[in-house]
Amino acid sequence: MTTQQLIDQIRLKKSFLCIGLDVDLTKIPQHLLELEDPIFEFNKAIIDATNDLCVSYKPNTAFYEAYGIKGWQSLQKTINYINEKYPEIFTIADAKRGDIGNTSTMYAKAFLDDLNFDSVTVAPYMGKDSVEPFLAFQNKHAIMLALTSNEGAFDFQTKNVDGKELYKVVIETSKTWKNSENLMYVVGATKAEYFTEIRKIIPNSFLLVPGVGAQGGSLQEVCKYGMSENVGLLINSSRGIIYASNGIDFAEKAREEAMKMQKEMDVILKR
Repeated sequence: MTTQQLIDQIRLKKSFLCIGLDVDLTKIPQHLLELEDPIFEFNKAIIDATNDLCVSYKPNTAFYEAYGIKGWQSLQKTINYINEKYPEIFTIADAKRGDIGNTSTMYAKAFLDDLNFDSVTVAPYMGKDSVEPFLAFQNKHAIMLALTSNEGAFDFQTKNVDGKELYKVVIETSKTWKNSENLMYVVGATKAEYFTEIRKIIPNSFLLVPGVGAQGGSLQEVCKYGMSENVGLLINSSRGIIYASNGIDFAEKAREEAMKMQKEMDVILKR
């Protein structure tokens, strides 16, 4: 999917919502555990109930890898289902990969070629040769960790390096990498006050923003400081939507929560 196609979907659906498919078997409805592939059946129901309200789905691969080969098969079935039935959806493999060049090339092939995701999250700590392999795929994207919301974010990301915070150095440096137009960035919603500074460096790049809702981030604040003229935001919500109910009405309740966010986004877009 090209960036323009993603923008078109945002305008069409009046939404820039990304739904995280982080499936924990201890949290999904009990009746699904009787099925052959409860992870996929849970995802399928959520996707069918919410696809018109969001523009993206983001499976966190750890929640699939934790279940071994069966979990990986559930992930493959999930992405195949989205690609075949809802090809307009932008898919994100939340894998946070980042290693030396040859290894990154294999990671990129696994997610962008074999599984056919539109994008994959990457960690930039090892520098350009760990990220550029993900940028070599046409109409695919690498979503680089820039400024995260976790407690340990301040251990490194905001440290001063030659008079500038490290996260700014990382973002600025990434702009010099080959095919950097295929880069997007992860910026946590609980760091809303930083969006203005980030937009000075990358005014038009898409930002994947976790942390709205359950983690305390404000959609209004993120949009106030982070929205670009082409929207430029993908707001992720996982637990607040997919675990809105653990009963047989789980998909219906997930739709209700997704619709609340979509309506709020519609109002923001109209402004």
